[in-house]
Order: sequence, then structure tokens, then C-alpha cells
Amino acid sequence: MTNFIDMSNNKLAFSKINYIIMIAGVCVLVLGFFIMTLDTEPYGFGFKGLTLGPIVVVLGFVIEFVAILYKSKENK
Repeated sequence: MTNFIDMSNNKLAFSKINYIIMIAGVCVLVLGFFIMTLDTEPYGFGFKGLTLGPIVVVLGFVIEFVAILYKSKENK
């Protein structure tokens, strides 16, 4: 006896807007890490390395969280 999943209804897990928001979140994450590398203080102890960069990275993770939970309003 074989069990199989009917794949005739091929829907993606997320909608197009979710993927766009996810890509934006990844871009913000990369920007945050890039900002941290721009710090000229030793060991990254300046404003960019300790404050601005991590805030931008956390903002990127928040955007990713929103992208996962966002439910678009589609007409059914």
C-alpha cells in the first residue's frame, strides 16, 4: 500500500508580496552587516559598529518576521 500526496493543487506557501517583503528584509540585513563593517574604530567599538548596524540588522529580522506572517487580502 503506497501513500502519496496529491500535488495537483500546486500553490506556493507564500504570495508574491510575501516574497517581495522577504527580499527587502534580506537586503536590510545585508545593509546592517555592511554598516557594521564601515566602522573605523578598533574592534568595531564606534557608533556604526555598536549602535547603528545592530539596529538595522534587528529591523531586517523584524521585516522577515512580518513577511512570514503577512496575509494578503485576496478576493475568493
